[in-house]
Amino acid sequence: MTLTRQMKTSNHIIKTAFAAFVALSLGACTGEQFQISGNITEAEDSMLYLDHMSLNGPVAIDSTRLDDEGAFLFKGKAPEAPEFYRLRIGRQIVNIAIDSTEQITVKASYPNMSTQYEVSGSDECAKIKELALLQIQLQSRINAIVQSPELGVEAVEDSVDRVLAGYKEFVKNKYIFGAPMKAYAYFALFQTLRLGYANALVFNPRASENDVKVFAAVATSWDTYYPGAERVKNLHNIAIEGMKNVRIMKAQEKPIDWDKVTVSDVIDIALPDNKGGIQHLNQMGGKVVLLDFHVFATSESTERIMQLRDLYNKYHAQGFEIFQVSLDPDEHFWKTSTAALPWICVRDERGIESPYLSSYNIQGLPTFFLVNRNNALHKRDAQIKDLEAEIRSLL
Repeated sequence: MTLTRQMKTSNHIIKTAFAAFVALSLGACTGEQFQISGNITEAEDSMLYLDHMSLNGPVAIDSTRLDDEGAFLFKGKAPEAPEFYRLRIGRQIVNIAIDSTEQITVKASYPNMSTQYEVSGSDECAKIKELALLQIQLQSRINAIVQSPELGVEAVEDSVDRVLAGYKEFVKNKYIFGAPMKAYAYFALFQTLRLGYANALVFNPRASENDVKVFAAVATSWDTYYPGAERVKNLHNIAIEGMKNVRIMKAQEKPIDWDKVTVSDVIDIALPDNKGGIQHLNQMGGKVVLLDFHVFATSESTERIMQLRDLYNKYHAQGFEIFQVSLDPDEHFWKTSTAALPWICVRDERGIESPYLSSYNIQGLPTFFLVNRNNALHKRDAQIKDLEAEIRSLL
């Protein structure tokens, strides 16, 4: 299984990665406290927020309006185990880890505070800055590969997989295995990458046995240093779920052999359509079907739909059909987008968690397959040079 594919199963973990069940109370007048202060210049009259990265997502817990010098000061109750925060102006953020009574100083200039900031008073925060910059560099490398006009689909996937594998190996050795009890090791576990149309975890414990081991290593170490902490429980739960999921995948996964795809029966897809009924792909026998996996909430969707409409108008009368599977999260938006389309439009509410993505070995969206009149898979998009000519050959 490639890393590109592995990452697609991880979206729901991202939603709960940085979390605690209760936001820490800041501004307390008693007890030990931490302090985050500094200056963010070129941001006069901007609101600077301090967010707590909780198990239910980011929670804004304090804020201040910056003056012409950009000075700020936040104080909070010292946590018993490492906690994570971020300074935020708009989409510009600085990640902060707090594990006791640190006095952390951050100096930056807007609008480049995410990449060009100085942090002192915490080795943990310095390491987190290194990781954040490495993550940005990784995303840039991935974007360059995906956008390269010289690479075909398979070459793009292979290149992305190699880059990700190298990155993960480097981060494991330098930031995780060397000191798994550190806050920056925990931070490294939940780094994300935008691949296709969704964010995904770089380390995906739901699909990779090796990544499960990385999570387990940090969980074991944190259990020793911070027994009973909510983040420790979260790590153990993720590792246990990952172990179970990997075992299930090994037992059940049956990837398609694309060398023999022309003699394989189609894998049925049964989903609700935009009119409230259930449509089955295996009931399209006798027609040439373009099976299209699509996301309408993308900038490329309109152009793609126009191209499909041209094909449909030309060949539908000759026995050509389109079976379009939407992975859009917003049902109302999807129904509105497909109301005027003449072909079969179904939606999987599970989105990128859809099991059909694994069944059809889909590693990028949008993508399509051709199904012949005998209801057998003919070819996938990467194997087709001229789609219209391929359709005509099957009619």
